[in-house]
Amino acid sequence: MLNRRHLRIKVLQSLYAFFQSNEEDYAKAEKELMLSLDRIYDLYLYLLLTFEELRSIAEHRIEENKQKLRPSSEDLDPNLRFVNNRIFTKLESSDFLHQEAEKKKINWIGDVNREMFRKMFLKVRESENYISYMNSDTDSMEEDIQFACSLFKSEIANFPLLYNYFEEKSIHWLDDIDLACSMVLKTIKSAKGEEEIKFLPLFKDSDDEIPFVKTLFRSTIVRDEENLKLIDELTRNWELDRIAKMDVILMKMAITELQEFNNIPTKVTLNEYIEISKFYSTPKSNGFINGILDQAIERLQKEDKIKKMGRGLMN
Repeated sequence: MLNRRHLRIKVLQSLYAFFQSNEEDYAKAEKELMLSLDRIYDLYLYLLLTFEELRSIAEHRIEENKQKLRPSSEDLDPNLRFVNNRIFTKLESSDFLHQEAEKKKINWIGDVNREMFRKMFLKVRESENYISYMNSDTDSMEEDIQFACSLFKSEIANFPLLYNYFEEKSIHWLDDIDLACSMVLKTIKSAKGEEEIKFLPLFKDSDDEIPFVKTLFRSTIVRDEENLKLIDELTRNWELDRIAKMDVILMKMAITELQEFNNIPTKVTLNEYIEISKFYSTPKSNGFINGILDQAIERLQKEDKIKKMGRGLMN
């Protein structure tokens, strides 16, 4: 499920697009932001459905081998461990998974996709992980979970054709795929005995996280002029045009968050934006942003513009 850092990153991406386009309708931009968040769940569902596709390819191959003119003993009495994997069975029999997928029109239907999974399965069959699993003398739920996780990490999530498919579906998914993959792994690891698999929600607490996203996005836009003025005053030795646009937006967001959310500790906000800058801006940005935000916090505290509720939140 989404954590606060990922939510901040999605807001950052949307704000960057908004300011770059000179768009004035931020309600439209906010709608696109919420859609991009919702599509992370689509990616999660797509990935979960890959197991069913691989199992189908394996079953089809077994049936084809039985129909040979001169089938071998192995063709007639195949090793069914892969197709009988308990995780694959749970996923394929899940009403919730298929109802969600149908509601969102998510599926792997089509000859092109079928061919992609056929190639994926051929690669799976050559892997040491598959060979070891199929030849194991023991059979347990724990082994099935371990194999499904290993299969997903080594053969599914990193399969080039699948990666290309997601890249074509949405440019945002390149940033979201790691999170979606972690959600899939958590889902698999949570499987127990005869119980149905429990799927993760997109938000830990939608009543808390959705307002956080919308408020951070809207308020950063509304406060744009005053935020720019403060940043300009704190960077007297720099002209704003010379500062990376991503750095400016990160500082705008941080300054907004410091004032808008009285339940988020000041240090948490500072550390979050410094960490995000390490991945989304220039190599030296984190030190620069850290210095400017330290000054901004000092200024805003003196002006009594940062109001925190609860012990320790000012630090």
